[in-house]
Amino acid sequence: MNAGEICNREVVVVNREQTILEAAKLMQQYHVGDLVVVEEGSGERVPVGILTDRDIVLKILARDFDPAEVKIVETMSFDLLTALEGDELSATVKRMRGRGVRRIPVVNPQGGLEGIIAVDDLVDLLAEQLTDLVALISREQRLEEQHRS
Repeated sequence: MNAGEICNREVVVVNREQTILEAAKLMQQYHVGDLVVVEEGSGERVPVGILTDRDIVLKILARDFDPAEVKIVETMSFDLLTALEGDELSATVKRMRGRGVRRIPVVNPQGGLEGIIAVDDLVDLLAEQLTDLVALISREQRLEEQHRS
């Protein structure tokens, strides 16, 4: 499985000149904990940073800054880790773990934003796979019981 197969294609994006208050309202509207900061280039939305709800709390609210006055560019994370759509999921997870990030934008070969993977998405996938394995084991046990009878 690769990053493009698991990523969420519905990504909420912002530009770096919007305010933190605008970003917070978008997070509330779309029920998300992060926004990908993009620049338009060559017909692509290219991710240049990410802003999380945690960034807003720790960097703005906890320091008593006015979210209506602070721009996203002053708060966002610039050291952005991305994954290509074709990157193996296991390698992507290892890169996320190595950098300590919970979200990773997924890009096409031209660098354009295609989706995002969050730890929550990975947990959902793993839970689904474990449920399938449990069902397999249960079915196998039932078949064995039928053959013994």
